[in-house]
Amino acid sequence: MSSGTSEKDGENKNPERFYVISEADGERAPLDLVTLVVARAQAPSSASPEQSAVLRMCGAPLSVAEVSAYLSLPFSVVTVLLTEMLAAELVQARAPIVRQNLPDRSLLEAVMHGLQRL
Repeated sequence: MSSGTSEKDGENKNPERFYVISEADGERAPLDLVTLVVARAQAPSSASPEQSAVLRMCGAPLSVAEVSAYLSLPFSVVTVLLTEMLAAELVQARAPIVRQNLPDRSLLEAVMHGLQRL
């Protein structure tokens, strides 16, 4: 090796990853980084290691960005993986709760003060 770095016993710090995507038809679910994903089923015996990991993690809703980070997979790979899982009804995806849709804080405080007076 001319780079001056040594690797022990053929150990590679950044191994190349290969991803097997089944039934790639080019159609992806409309997912973005903040879409929330929650598991709907247990991992079937035919599930890939990544699918099993997603199902374990998503007992409580996680964003696609969090799934991507926890699996150390690129967003594009995670969207394909989640598209397959959505089609198989293993997970459910929904848009996050938008803060604008929540009631105004002043309204909530007025209701709270009114209830305290009762």
